[in-house]
Amino acid sequence: MIGGGPAGLACAIELRRRGAGEVIVVDREAQAGGIPRHSAHQGFGLRDLRRIMSGPRYAQRYVELARRAGADLREETMVTGWSEASGLELTSPAGRESLRASAIVLATGCRERPRSARLVPGSRPEGVMTTATLQQLVLQGMPLGSRALVVGAEHVSFSAVLTLAHAGVRVVAMTTELPRHQTLELFRAGASLRYRFQLLTRTAVAGIRGRPRVEEVELLDLESRRTRLIACDTVVFSADWIPDHELSVMGGLELDSGTRGPRADTGLRTTRLGTFAAGNVLQGAEPADIAALSGRHAAGSLARWLAGDGSWPAAVPIECTPPLHWISPNAIGSNAESPPRGHFLLRSRDFVRRAALEIHQDGRLLWNGGARLTPGRSPRLSCGWLTAVDVGAGPVQVSTRAG
Repeated sequence: MIGGGPAGLACAIELRRRGAGEVIVVDREAQAGGIPRHSAHQGFGLRDLRRIMSGPRYAQRYVELARRAGADLREETMVTGWSEASGLELTSPAGRESLRASAIVLATGCRERPRSARLVPGSRPEGVMTTATLQQLVLQGMPLGSRALVVGAEHVSFSAVLTLAHAGVRVVAMTTELPRHQTLELFRAGASLRYRFQLLTRTAVAGIRGRPRVEEVELLDLESRRTRLIACDTVVFSADWIPDHELSVMGGLELDSGTRGPRADTGLRTTRLGTFAAGNVLQGAEPADIAALSGRHAAGSLARWLAGDGSWPAAVPIECTPPLHWISPNAIGSNAESPPRGHFLLRSRDFVRRAALEIHQDGRLLWNGGARLTPGRSPRLSCGWLTAVDVGAGPVQVSTRAG
């Protein structure tokens, strides 16, 4: 397992439960557990552990269960090379070593795109960060500013509001370029009422100014094209996820154009023999317990492959047409097995209250149904149509019906 977050640890635990031999989990952080270690709020563990706990406790529980199951957890260990000749090259405080494995599971997770990747102009002052950096700073007790602007309006954006409040930082506004927020209405209303910040929709960050620290941010109203300045000393860029796919590229795996993670079939097999993927490296980003269940699913698929004849089925890709953004998993193997939790995850770039969905292959209708589409949230898509797929035919296409 490469990655010691919920997906990697859950995969390791399940493999050991199924009687797998040596199971090694490498993680580049000083402590395994993944992103939940930095999220002090409640809400973790309901789907997978059947209890609700805080992020740090949830991460600690998975580390305990993995060690108890007999997995070898190697923290502060990075994969710095991957080739057919030498296998995985690992670098840790103990030095460098090579590792060959019968199978590899990529569980490297995802990250938010920083300011530089979003091409936000202006000066380069202190106080500009992503949610992950914010959580790290709060966890380490590092000082922050006093007035923050949160960019993005997804679930994690409101989580950033809670983290800032915990650190004594007042949120002055939250911005999104979309026409409305993407979290639950009750959550949004409660957060806005308690912390009293503005939610500025159809608003883009046009510039950041300040020296040596942020002093103000220029905001652009996308409807009127007017600009305004808002005073703050901290800017948190949230959401806008991208999988940590560097190792996927290094290993020569095919990436999906929508998720930007490795293409994987419903058994979470990638396009490289013996390599599986699980969790948010497949797509960014789903909650930690969904990532963990993805890891558990990958373990089952991997165990069956090791016990089988070593064949690696060719996969039929699944493609999305606008306004749909991506589907996960995004390929179908020859045995038409069910995806994790028995359904696909679907994302849209636009809000569609009642979307009429259709699934075709070579002009043949496989399924149709409806869904409510919200950017940043994933409705479930039935997998009952998998048996109708012709694995020798062209790509499967998911689209919204006009009218």
